[in-house]
Amino acid sequence: MDAVQATRQEGGAQMPKQIVRQAPYLRRYARALTGTQARGDALVAQAIEGLLAGLLNLDPDLPLRVGLYRVLHKVWKLDGQGAGDGSAADKRLQDLSPEHRAALLLAGMEGFTPDEAAQVLEVDTAHFEAVLAAAEQDLDRQLASKVLIIEDEPIIALDLTRLVRELGHDVVGAAATHVEAVSLAKASQPGLVLADIRLADGSNGIDAANEILGEIDVPVIFITAFPEHLLTGERPEPAFLITKPFREEAVKALVAQALFFHAPRPAVDEALRIPAD
Repeated sequence: MDAVQATRQEGGAQMPKQIVRQAPYLRRYARALTGTQARGDALVAQAIEGLLAGLLNLDPDLPLRVGLYRVLHKVWKLDGQGAGDGSAADKRLQDLSPEHRAALLLAGMEGFTPDEAAQVLEVDTAHFEAVLAAAEQDLDRQLASKVLIIEDEPIIALDLTRLVRELGHDVVGAAATHVEAVSLAKASQPGLVLADIRLADGSNGIDAANEILGEIDVPVIFITAFPEHLLTGERPEPAFLITKPFREEAVKALVAQALFFHAPRPAVDEALRIPAD
């Protein structure tokens, strides 16, 4: 039985069904806010205990969901707005200020409108929007990285370079062959690789990426006109794959996701290497 279920049954108190339905979303949010499931569940349990005991109250002028999140925030403030040790993505969120962290999660993960999120945080809408913009800039700075592009078509390489730089990253070079890609990677130690599959001299971007992964722990995004060569369902598949012709929005979204969710590992696992044929 988890902490929230235990709270529901404690002392025979009956939690209203409307709150029961919101509990999973509160737990999801609290987990991201604090960095661990245990701390998040404890936070939700404390908020619900306070409501059942009459120590905390829902604002009758607010929608139920907004009111519940506001109560959770009151408890979080009393708890010291602490954070735990979680995944790589969690740690990036925890590096943000508590206000920035809450703004990003309320808008991005929980889907609150600016007006609703402002009510949760008990600030005006203009203040929330300013905090959200600052939080997004803060996260962008945190994720700024060196990017290696492996692409043999000059026009596409230039387009990718432009897109990556618009996101605030530094492009260390655009390699057209396997040998050039590995050499550039060893010299520049990139934080992200964008790799085409078929290269100019008949070499293979997958081979190049695997050789780079043997030396550097780095996320790789494959960009290819032949996704069926990788998405077979019969062997390890790349986590990040973009199909040519690509949409700019897709490239920008995957670059952000690859950097945000990448968790460094102590050693390269051979079982996770992407086969070249």
